[in-house]
Amino acid sequence: MARAQCVAVVGVGHTRYGKLPQYDAYELGFWALKEALADCGLGFEDIDGLIVNRIPDYQRFCEIAGLSPAYVNITPGQGRFSGICIETAAALIQGGLATTIALVYGNNGRSGGDRYGGAGDTYGSGGGGQWFAYGMTSPGAFHALMARRHMELYGTTADQLGTVAKTFREHAALNPAAVMRNPFTLTDYHASRFICEPLHLLDYCLINDGGVALILTSGERARDLAQPPVHVRGYGMATALAGSSFPPDDFWRAPMRAAAAKSFDMAQVDRGDISALMIYDNFTPTVLFSLEGFGYCGEGESGAFVSEGHLALGARYAANTSGGHLSESYMQGWALNLEAVLQVRGACGGRQVQDCAFAHYMAAAPVVTSIIYGRDAS
Repeated sequence: MARAQCVAVVGVGHTRYGKLPQYDAYELGFWALKEALADCGLGFEDIDGLIVNRIPDYQRFCEIAGLSPAYVNITPGQGRFSGICIETAAALIQGGLATTIALVYGNNGRSGGDRYGGAGDTYGSGGGGQWFAYGMTSPGAFHALMARRHMELYGTTADQLGTVAKTFREHAALNPAAVMRNPFTLTDYHASRFICEPLHLLDYCLINDGGVALILTSGERARDLAQPPVHVRGYGMATALAGSSFPPDDFWRAPMRAAAAKSFDMAQVDRGDISALMIYDNFTPTVLFSLEGFGYCGEGESGAFVSEGHLALGARYAANTSGGHLSESYMQGWALNLEAVLQVRGACGGRQVQDCAFAHYMAAAPVVTSIIYGRDAS
């Protein structure tokens, strides 16, 4: 694949995470945007592109921020859209439709009482509506079905799921921004209550309030800004939307393989070059599915892969070094992309991956996204 104009993340910002009832989604997004602009030394007047996610209305946000961008967009609130937005921004810059794009996410779901399931919940797009009559109205229920099938097919164990949660909590203990920082044992994991068997409470992500913002611009302009640029070296998307796509029989392996191939081809690197993984961890089994689909281990081998410790800090593929959705906060992919940028910058302090030249963000869902961040432009 021919290399297009280089695009870099030059500014990142986030709010506190947790229960923040004094802020609405607009205020959380605006807070994060101010932090991101301060991070890179730009002002509101420098933004000529804006994509907002989870924030109710783009026009109202522009009024609050004093923006009249040349390009503006708003996307649905599902977590798959974090990767979609980043890929869209990169393509817009490469196509000359904007020069400096702010991606802004604001979520007051915890204070707003979001539950992601139940009789009154349509589960995102409502794409699983045929299951609602049977009580399958929550993301956790579907992922529990997938986890049970993986267990029956490959011998995956609860200990292996627990190791994912335990490892990410150990990373969160090193992250001052994480909501949950107290380490736990596998005994503690098994003692936590079942939410939807075989998934325990500690297999579930954390619903919280918070905001995240990223600033993207061309690699050429990035050289003049306050922070070392982190280049969007490669990206790819693939979908599994036709027919009865959820839960998928192949755990989304086919679209993950396609998205990964696109991103690695564009980045001109391979898995051996990657130092850190940022895996969309709405539930622990998603981490297992992602490792297999994105090619970091073979089919059915992910349980053994994680139990051998390969995702821990200091191991081959340190993953979700912030604590991820399971322990930092469920910011629907945005904070994982922010962590990828910080890792490539070398700015993660006690949780820093040594000589992190490349970080790979991956999201397994009906829309799969794959983004490879690099220290150098090529």
